[in-house]
Amino acid sequence: MKVLLPDSTDLDLPLPEAVTYAVGTPIPEEHTDAEVLVVWNNPGDQLADAARRLPRLRWVQTLAAGPDAVLKAGFGPDVLVTNGAGLHDYTVAEHALALILAAARRVNLLVRAQIGRRWASEWGGNQPRKETANFRTLRDAHVVIWGFGGIAAALAPHLVALGARVTGVARKPGERHGFPVVTADDFPQLLPTADVLVMILPDTPQTRHALDADVLALLPRHAWLVDVGRGSTVDEAALLAAIRAGDLGGAALDVFETEPLPVASGLWDEPNVIVSPHGAGGRPLGAEDLIRENLAAFRAGRPLRNPVERLPPD
Repeated sequence: MKVLLPDSTDLDLPLPEAVTYAVGTPIPEEHTDAEVLVVWNNPGDQLADAARRLPRLRWVQTLAAGPDAVLKAGFGPDVLVTNGAGLHDYTVAEHALALILAAARRVNLLVRAQIGRRWASEWGGNQPRKETANFRTLRDAHVVIWGFGGIAAALAPHLVALGARVTGVARKPGERHGFPVVTADDFPQLLPTADVLVMILPDTPQTRHALDADVLALLPRHAWLVDVGRGSTVDEAALLAAIRAGDLGGAALDVFETEPLPVASGLWDEPNVIVSPHGAGGRPLGAEDLIRENLAAFRAGRPLRNPVERLPPD
């Protein structure tokens, strides 16, 4: 059974049946008999080519938490897909925390002042101990995390340690990892109390532009948006309009509808927008263990970890 491993990450995985392939070019003809394909940062056209040219393929293991790129490639319904959920929990949580703190402490404006060699005295010296009209600290702040999975579970304790209160939003209400979780139906009561809205939603037809003008209108004027999920979940035109109108404090974005973010995008020029180049993840920690575990289960005919539901087309 031939297993194809990508050259896009330094996998320490000596397997006699494994072959390393280049993600930037079509898979060589001599390896189109592979039954297992591991992918990481593969371009969409390369994945689509693999879907067409690997007739014996039975399983695709993506190391990304979101399987959207694999699902869009056109692999047959008989091909099992598993994702990399859990491999990015700590790195994305760390990046999200960095963006939240940068927003609170206005690091974006400090950097702009530094570039202009201007001493930003308005952000130094004496500061109010409490600012109800601005998001300036995690102490007593209310952070709402929309998409409460493994990344949120890694992030939330750090927010609490810095004094914040955390509420999760998911498809089903209840309690997860010790935190209260509600559904989007509760937004009219929940979002007006938020100081920060963190989005960690996947890219699905149901989540496209989940954050639209109507949802943005529920947030207080001082609130910040932080998105470390998928760019397709945010209506960027509505977000930009809200920030320019002063109806939202700002946004720290690691993901965008089009990546790289086009030069013409108005998000670049907004002082209260922090642009991060999809850098929250990028390091699939524990990938070897996941591949070994799933490979053993695959050989034995047992259920694999992180299976992705393949919905039939509409």
